[in-house]
Amino acid sequence: MSESAERRALALFHRVAATVPAYGAFLAEHGVDPGTVKRFDDFTRLPLTDKDNYVRRYPLPERCRGGVVGDMIAVSSGSTGEPTFWPRSADDERVVADRFEQVFRDAFRVHERRTLAVVCFALGTWVGGLYTLSCLRRLAERGLPVTVVAPGGDKGEILRVVPRLAPLFDQVVLLGYPPFLKDVIDTGRAEGVPWPAYRIRLVTAGEVFSEEWRTLVAERAGMDDPVRDTASLYGTADAGVLGNETPLSIEIRRFLAGRPAAARELFGESRLPTLVQYDPAVRFFEERDGTLLFTGDNGVPLIRYHIADEGGVVGHDAMLAFLERHAFRPSVTGPDLPFVYVFGRSHFTVSFYGANVHPENITVGLEQPGVAGHVTGRFVMESVEDGDRDRTLTVTVELSPGLTDAPGLEERIAESISVHLCRLNSEFAHYVPEERRRPRVRLRPAGDPEYFPPGVKHRYTRP
Repeated sequence: MSESAERRALALFHRVAATVPAYGAFLAEHGVDPGTVKRFDDFTRLPLTDKDNYVRRYPLPERCRGGVVGDMIAVSSGSTGEPTFWPRSADDERVVADRFEQVFRDAFRVHERRTLAVVCFALGTWVGGLYTLSCLRRLAERGLPVTVVAPGGDKGEILRVVPRLAPLFDQVVLLGYPPFLKDVIDTGRAEGVPWPAYRIRLVTAGEVFSEEWRTLVAERAGMDDPVRDTASLYGTADAGVLGNETPLSIEIRRFLAGRPAAARELFGESRLPTLVQYDPAVRFFEERDGTLLFTGDNGVPLIRYHIADEGGVVGHDAMLAFLERHAFRPSVTGPDLPFVYVFGRSHFTVSFYGANVHPENITVGLEQPGVAGHVTGRFVMESVEDGDRDRTLTVTVELSPGLTDAPGLEERIAESISVHLCRLNSEFAHYVPEERRRPRVRLRPAGDPEYFPPGVKHRYTRP
């Protein structure tokens, strides 16, 4: 990590301590005098903030600069449906627009091509759609030939407007959650949409996907070069976009996809995380016990914020040295920026069509009359990818002791979960297409050794 990035993080800490009432109170409660935090070593000993000990404890205005709420607010769904509000400002969007520009300019060559950007994230109070729209319009303000249309998560509207507009442009960029964009492309193919003629590019967010998924979707959309024609963003409702894939990070990830031993050496696990680059001057990452902390100046400035995402940080030079040891030299050059890798919140949630599905959402569906008497309340939820790279929300449920069969129970559970997921989790209700909201339910006997082994701590999710 560069010394300048560390100095910036330290300087931001002092500004936030002086101007954000909640953070000043938080430090006082933990016995921290900001005046004693003079070096970066002091910074690394500051108490962590998180949603429970900071966001939920202090009123919204007190968590904002000068106690003043920003000019726009995004909403994220909590685990019980209680919303969390995240103010934004124009300054926040300018910083995030740099990440979009890096993708659009360096990978998509937008400065050389008239580009139609199609926002397929859900529109409304949720962070994805309107935030993306605002950032893309800033690219146009900077003189890049970008025209934006925002049909949101309405597949029919996307397939209505894109064929009309695409012939007017040199390329079309679809921005949305991975499974939804695949659904759009597959449905369009079935309806005769000539995707290859539109020179499609994809920007995704919200989910980890396989390189096989990237290859398949690129082929179906007629993309010649998945390394330069696609990019994933690492974003959160808490702080907007934190990092983005670059052609360099994608080429590295594709190399590691076929070498699980090397991936395990680098990431600690053989499964592939999202791998992005980030600017440490504006989003400062730290790794702690296999999870990520970040510091950033947002509508709600956050210092050493523990977002509970599993992952880690790899310096730029350290990454290239690792690749050299494995006899791999990328064919593309990239920005001299560090890498952050993200597995997601596998201990707590499953990401499905960009919506975080919380165990508490599923539990409510299992507690309903006609269901509760047949199950123990334990379950495992997964986002399962099939041979066609489509995903299904799958919930494996433990039957009550002694119960081996209950006709119609799977359907009753699936319906109950679907109803209460949509009621409690507004992101799920608005991000996930209606035909995908009903989970696949599988029943297992009590104490099933694969999913519900006795004597060990139960985990409600699987990677």
